[in-house]
Amino acid sequence: MSRRPHQIAILGTGYVGLGTAALLAHLGHHVTGIDVDVCKIEQLQRAEIPIYEPGLEKLLLSNTSQLTWTTDFSAVQQADTIFICVGTPPSADGTPDLQFLQTAVASLAPYLGRKQQIIVNKSTVPIGTGDLVVRLLEDLAPEFDASVHYVVSNPEFLREGSALEDSLYPDRIVLGGLDTALDHMISVYAPLIEQSFTPPASAPRPERYTRPAVVRTTLQSAEMIKYAANAFLALKVSFANEIAGLCEHVGADIEEVTTGIGLDSRIGHRFLQAGLGWGGSCFGKDTQGLISAGREHAYAMPILQAAIDVNARQRQMVINKLLRHLRTMKGKRIGVLGMAFKPNTDDLRDAPAYTLIQRLAELGAVVTAHDPVAMARAEREWSHLKYSSAVNAAQVFQRADAVIIATEWDEYRQLDWEALVATMRRPLIIDSRNLLRHPLTAQVEQVGRELKGTIGAAL
Repeated sequence: MSRRPHQIAILGTGYVGLGTAALLAHLGHHVTGIDVDVCKIEQLQRAEIPIYEPGLEKLLLSNTSQLTWTTDFSAVQQADTIFICVGTPPSADGTPDLQFLQTAVASLAPYLGRKQQIIVNKSTVPIGTGDLVVRLLEDLAPEFDASVHYVVSNPEFLREGSALEDSLYPDRIVLGGLDTALDHMISVYAPLIEQSFTPPASAPRPERYTRPAVVRTTLQSAEMIKYAANAFLALKVSFANEIAGLCEHVGADIEEVTTGIGLDSRIGHRFLQAGLGWGGSCFGKDTQGLISAGREHAYAMPILQAAIDVNARQRQMVINKLLRHLRTMKGKRIGVLGMAFKPNTDDLRDAPAYTLIQRLAELGAVVTAHDPVAMARAEREWSHLKYSSAVNAAQVFQRADAVIIATEWDEYRQLDWEALVATMRRPLIIDSRNLLRHPLTAQVEQVGRELKGTIGAAL
């Protein structure tokens, strides 16, 4: 495999774009990150990282000589590989909104040259978008030539909170497109495929890790692989939550149940954690995207729809547990621990806590919320919600009628729960993430299980 450094342009500097930039720079390539957001680019030029992702800042700062940040799309001219890493949020009917992708293609099109350039779609997109990008380039790029300009689908499979490890030590690399373009991409990823790079101190190579599988396929199959993978994981989470609901009725323990079924190698333990359900930018959007694709062909997908319905029910389940104990929310003080959709990220997209805060306020509750890293982002993105920001986790408990654990941050595991419960007006904890391990001198509601053990610190 070729070891020559490539000239890379990355369009979009969000979670996917910054992670991709850090990875490719660490592999030895020259990377230019391009974004229309002037404030974000100025932050990056000052070596300030606009998102929270463990280890990302250190990796970017250790490779500054390989990185350039700009709002100028003419940087595409020097690139041999152009990654599109923009958002594709769901529209009102659930179909992915491609306006940012189309704008990115229109912005890069004037700067394509006569040399070979590979346009890589890393954004999660509907099946057939690769062909759409080709048509757009034919119409918008004066120098477009199908013999030197190729479109590749290279979906990402990163988990926010562990994106660095997922980037450096992936299970697989999926590449969809024509053979010439895929050969080029294998050259770009050669150090990753061979695992010949030096692991960063913040993300050592796992002891038993060898190298990723490389899947070479068509544009359409690569796009489908991304959607199908996320939809299947969403199904696993919703399945665990549906079983958890039945466990509460029959007296079974969901954690013991999922441990038992997860030992079956055909099932596995991952993504069987019952709780408040999934959030974030992927599972809901991608599952709905497949349903929308099926609708275009008059093909119903009831299993995927059920996964979405169960996930929505989990959020209402928390409200129902509160109402069962408190009877009414009017005038009640409710604390929410955790705002990000999962721990180790500040991403608030489709966060379950958003739904809880919104619904509690509608029911007349006074809400106080805390998150270890997402507070500032929430102040910007959730400014329309009615809640108070807590200066620390302890403030969430003060005179509260109930506290909801909405995100399973390790910081919350380490709290002195007995001392904090003593500051509540009514000691009621809705542990929607099954975080607590030992009972408290309080009423504790978990999901699909009852808290067992000896009275003591909840660790």
